[in-house]
Amino acid sequence: MHEIEFDGEIWFWRGPAPWYFITVPEEECAYFEAESNFVTYGWGMIPVQAEIGDTVWDTSMFPKDGRYILPLKAAVRRAEELDDGDVPTVRLRLRSWTVGGQV
Repeated sequence: MHEIEFDGEIWFWRGPAPWYFITVPEEECAYFEAESNFVTYGWGMIPVQAEIGDTVWDTSMFPKDGRYILPLKAAVRRAEELDDGDVPTVRLRLRSWTVGGQV
């Protein structure tokens, strides 16, 4: 399984459902775009296993403005003591997706 690692800034989206994200850099987005047909389950969503520090979780990235954004759960932010503007090192691995659920 191919692993992508990068440093990314945490940003807060103040929409009707506020959430924290990290935008994946362009070069790394190219890899995910090339693999997207093999793993996406619709709407451009890319299932990944994400890791920051000692915290590992399953999530899905989605496209925004020509790149992918990684949602950052509150539990991850608390565990790693992260907030808006912090720049953690992120590791991502693609996950498979099948009809009826995750593999």
